[in-house]
Amino acid sequence: MERRLFLAAALAGLAAAPRSAKAQQRKPSRTRWKVRASEGFDALAFLGPLAGRELYLRFYRADADAFAPRLPPAIRTDIAALWQDAEKAGFGLLGPVLSVLFSGNDDSSLAALIASAADPEARLLSAYRASDNWSESDWAWFLSAAPRLKAVLEAMQAASFAAFRAERAGGLDTRIAGLTRDLAAYDVISLHEKLTGRSFDPEIEVILLQFCKPHGIKVQGQTFLQAADWNTAITVRNAAHEMLHPPVAMGGPAAKAALAVLGKDALIMRVVRDHEPQWGYTTLDGLLNEDLAQALDQLIGEALGVGRNPADRWRQSDDGIHVLAGAFYGMLRDDKWIETGGSLEEWLARAVETGRLAPARLHAVAARVLERPVTGLWPLIKS
Repeated sequence: MERRLFLAAALAGLAAAPRSAKAQQRKPSRTRWKVRASEGFDALAFLGPLAGRELYLRFYRADADAFAPRLPPAIRTDIAALWQDAEKAGFGLLGPVLSVLFSGNDDSSLAALIASAADPEARLLSAYRASDNWSESDWAWFLSAAPRLKAVLEAMQAASFAAFRAERAGGLDTRIAGLTRDLAAYDVISLHEKLTGRSFDPEIEVILLQFCKPHGIKVQGQTFLQAADWNTAITVRNAAHEMLHPPVAMGGPAAKAALAVLGKDALIMRVVRDHEPQWGYTTLDGLLNEDLAQALDQLIGEALGVGRNPADRWRQSDDGIHVLAGAFYGMLRDDKWIETGGSLEEWLARAVETGRLAPARLHAVAARVLERPVTGLWPLIKS
């Protein structure tokens, strides 16, 4: 089952420092920020570099080269095999999906993860089944792989991963304190509620990791994982995005109607079918979920003074696949949604009913926002 909608690649090098939150504080903020770290989630994130995946070695090759020799050869081999097996089974990117599964219990240490892997049905199943992330097929694969995962985590513990991480991370407590202070100026939850017409828990939990690039990862609840060295602007943008999943009920009538129309759009289906699978979103359901959330988070980022230029953002992200995000953003901006707000579900239903998602109209809006010709929306021409 493809459900990789909680992954959001973030381009730290392109981030600008956040401007003042200006008039946000005219009324009390609805948002309560909680910032912490997690040894357990860092261990799961480090499986990507240890598996030899180029997506992660771009950032952590030196770290993987330093730590991998501490592990038994059989364990190193099985980390790569587990990653391949997970992809073949439709489980997805091993580290991020494991983070979702393990987030229903104590993630503070490798020891806590090992205990959960030893008895997942008692320690993880209840929370995972009750979450928006529940997938019976993912859970079945996880149960079959749990003994191998436990062996990998035990080997990392024996190789002193905790000390290795602490040495690499350095100064994390200072970063947590500084980010907690800076985030207080940004009332993300009020805008979530305004632009979706739904109620949100006011608390957002941000977990800073050493080894999670290039992902921002939404786990269970209103919690997401991100790199510790990403600045406040990126953190606000991540929070604006990740809490939105799903932006509308994906099994509801509005989403089903939109999927029926988009499923006949040759361009959108080519994006779903032909893009590089490492970016995720390999089903139309997943792409709709992701791109509607991206359109909203762009509006939120702009309102809070941390938004990127939309054309630049979507040209540089995930090989330019987020054509739908540009189209939805353009429509919402045309409707002055940041000013009016309302039920996003009703907005999507109206967009379907009035023909705004028909290919000719949708592609024209996307082309205007993305500053590309209609005939060159995707794939991007490499210069």
